[in-house]
Amino acid sequence: MSTTHTALDREKVEEFQGLAVAEAAAAESAACCYLGDVLGLYEAMAGAGPLTSADLAARTGTHERYIREWLANQASGGYLSYDPHERTFELPDEHAAVLADPDSPAYVAGIFPIIAAAWASADRAADAFRTGDGVGWHEHDPRLFGGVERIFAPLYRHQLVQDWIPALDGVHERLTAGARVADLGCGHGASTIVLAEAYPASRFTGFDYHAESIAAASKAAAEAGVGARVGFEVAAADSFSGEDYDLICLFDCLHDMGDPVAAATRARRALADDGTLLLVEPQAGDDLADNLNPISRLFYAGSVFLCTPSSLAQPGATGLGAQAGPSRLLEVLAEAGFTHHRVATETPFNLVLEARP
Repeated sequence: MSTTHTALDREKVEEFQGLAVAEAAAAESAACCYLGDVLGLYEAMAGAGPLTSADLAARTGTHERYIREWLANQASGGYLSYDPHERTFELPDEHAAVLADPDSPAYVAGIFPIIAAAWASADRAADAFRTGDGVGWHEHDPRLFGGVERIFAPLYRHQLVQDWIPALDGVHERLTAGARVADLGCGHGASTIVLAEAYPASRFTGFDYHAESIAAASKAAAEAGVGARVGFEVAAADSFSGEDYDLICLFDCLHDMGDPVAAATRARRALADDGTLLLVEPQAGDDLADNLNPISRLFYAGSVFLCTPSSLAQPGATGLGAQAGPSRLLEVLAEAGFTHHRVATETPFNLVLEARP
């Protein structure tokens, strides 16, 4: 396909060309951010004040010439401040909270290994586009699994107990008194462990079909000192064990499932008569026009490479997608037989839904 150059608005062409180049710079620079993460460069700069390239290389055991080029990239992107007189670079404290402090609620460095994993599967994704085949979660580059834990764990640590649980009717009180909880699609167990630490009278079981993630979750629970009250099992969300749970949680995973209605139906049947389902999904509006913003753009990209392929690889192949929106999610809950369901609260990144049998 060709365009008739004389028919184009040259100013609009150049404007969009500039946007495309800026996007390419950001995409390639994300690989530099990945290096900053895995090499501990951000961590070494956090709180250290102005540093030369030689200083940072010495702190991190890296080669100064590579560090010099990396610092230039990061300064040109606004990640670092640069003093041209002293030829020093500094990671502002506000940026360190985003890039170097896993305990910060603003921490997002886990996104970089996720991006690396997405690029690693790009050719396979292209094949899937042609064939319609799915790509199972377990088939991705292993950097994905740790990255997902790192990107979501700060949300759980700073919002799950503080905001999401209190938004549910009577659930905080029940957990405080002692309850049985299932965490479906638990991954590395970050959400399960946060709940277990907050509610010592309750017992928790995390389920995930990915055996490697379950092994990592079991190890993390033992290290956190909650292993006596937390167990993990390899199981799919539509066939996990146990009944009469007081609370069943699905954190950012229902849309990844081949048959979300079947998973929600199994959860409803496994709940106690007065139990609660907690469903957390990515923030989205009900229509594409509601989602033309940077956060949804990120979620749609993740859905292209991870969420939709995962669903299409499973029985049912619903392909709900990471931006289903509240109306569609509530429809899934209704189809699963929940008679009471609502959006309990929301954040810029999450929809938090409550459902009862």
